[in-house]
Amino acid sequence: MFAGKMKVVCVRYLKSREDAEDLLQEGFIKIFNILPQYSGNGSFEGWMRRIFVNLCIDFIRKNKKISFVSDDRMEIADEETTLAPEDPAMPDFTPEDVLAAMESLTPVYRMVFNLIAFEDYSHQEVSEKLGISVGTSKSNYFKAKKNIQRILINQNTKENERKAI
Repeated sequence: MFAGKMKVVCVRYLKSREDAEDLLQEGFIKIFNILPQYSGNGSFEGWMRRIFVNLCIDFIRKNKKISFVSDDRMEIADEETTLAPEDPAMPDFTPEDVLAAMESLTPVYRMVFNLIAFEDYSHQEVSEKLGISVGTSKSNYFKAKKNIQRILINQNTKENERKAI
């Protein structure tokens, strides 16, 4: 019932499909082992999602040397900072396009982006969970969004050039 949804969570965090599938298996084993700890407060799916997110973060920490781009001096006035002017000719991108672009992000950018954009964490919560400053969280999130936008625009430009030939 939840396998598909939890696999999507794992795939969003991990570059390797094999690693995502391994963590999916590991996550369900963990869920079954700690099921009695579920208090019934909140949604069961949300409880499961938190477990899978934590497994993914732990996996990334254990298996990859990650470093955060720390830029506490960078001031980002608003999380909703516009990255580029609105362009009425800008194509609509599918969720699959965005997920494919996310696969190109570094593990750190992908982790921060996922926690904020998909898991609805605040920058304060991300800073506590990852042991980074709020400014570093904001900086990494901003740069992740900027990189995704750049990747999508580059893909769209290349696609339009192929169509023109």
